[in-house]
Amino acid sequence: MDRFVIEGGTPLEGTVSVSGAKNAALPAMAGALLTADGVVLRNVPRVRDIGTMRSLLDELGVDSSVTHEDFGNKVEIHARQLLSSEAPYELVKQMRASILVLGPLVARFGEAHVSMPGGCAIGARPVNLHLKGLERLGAAVSLDHGYIHAKAPRLQGGVFYFDTISVTGTENLMMAAVLADGETLLENAAREPEIQDLADLLIKMGASIEGSGTSRIRICGVPSLHGAEHSIIPDRIEAGTFLAAAGITRGHVVVERAEPRHMTAVIAKLVELGVRVESADGRIEAWGDGSLRAADAATQEYPGFPTDMQAQYMALATQAEGSSVITESIFENRYVHALELMRMGADIRVEGRRAVVRGKTPLSGAPVQASDLRASASLVLAGLAATGETTIDRAYHIDRGYERIEEKLAKAAARIRRVQV
Repeated sequence: MDRFVIEGGTPLEGTVSVSGAKNAALPAMAGALLTADGVVLRNVPRVRDIGTMRSLLDELGVDSSVTHEDFGNKVEIHARQLLSSEAPYELVKQMRASILVLGPLVARFGEAHVSMPGGCAIGARPVNLHLKGLERLGAAVSLDHGYIHAKAPRLQGGVFYFDTISVTGTENLMMAAVLADGETLLENAAREPEIQDLADLLIKMGASIEGSGTSRIRICGVPSLHGAEHSIIPDRIEAGTFLAAAGITRGHVVVERAEPRHMTAVIAKLVELGVRVESADGRIEAWGDGSLRAADAATQEYPGFPTDMQAQYMALATQAEGSSVITESIFENRYVHALELMRMGADIRVEGRRAVVRGKTPLSGAPVQASDLRASASLVLAGLAATGETTIDRAYHIDRGYERIEEKLAKAAARIRRVQV
């Protein structure tokens, strides 16, 4: 098992490049199940979750190959036929995004058997909307021995309203609807850039989709889809993490291969906190050379401030003068990292879904433990700003969504290394 060792106290100075978005690549890989032709994906990040999805596709009998390119991987997927329609618990428990194969399997092959994902370190994320949506499109859905069983000779278009905005729910039903008979209307749909990216891929494959990126998505089903080639969008959360790193170390970081249009809320909140940010097409520059001042933040569905930046923002707020109130509106148990930050000297009080961060507090290096992907990123940021040495156990959490983060940060003068234990 790997751990990170960080010698903090050095302002970052340099350029880092953003990888493709894991949360866009995963649904794109699932979308390849919708055609017997080859689907080529470029700018796919080299992270653990991508490997897990490839293992799941392999379990289903899908052929895939990976080629290293200058930026990310090229992944080729051929779902000519299935050996199995079951997504087993052993794989689904590693990554909740495995649920994304449910819609494509039912749409193209008529049935799916997918393990229930269960809970995780950041709280329960129920899949009832996925199931209700598939039932609305004509699938027979049942739960048995921890598995979702869905079956439909041919899905039928329909209208479905999301009681709660769901990113993966929107993606699953959008993929299911592209091969359904007739028209499907998804109301109160999620609007994330990753959903737009998936829609762009599906349209290249021959799907008829209007309104992705809005709360109303209209899909006209087609008899079949064909192969396509697609490049995954940049990871806006990785980019935001690097901008926060500039702020917390009082450094200067240039983030290349980023998409500022996807990061309006993050950039605005960092600027409010006192980080100086300038952006242009494909490039964002951040300086932490001013004084940081407290600023409240509340996570919201896109285009609001993302829950996946909450932990990193909390780390940054420990170095701002005054009290910042952070409200987690998306997940009910996403403050596990607060206890680890407190071990490093942070003054944080958690009150249900609210966390009050009092700054500016000096951080000191300490042994800490990652509990989930974004929590581990906040600990890396705190370690970069702390005096002395910080060790972060269970580095595999950050490897799920960040591509060799230690190598990228080292290019910007961070003193961070990976150690096998």
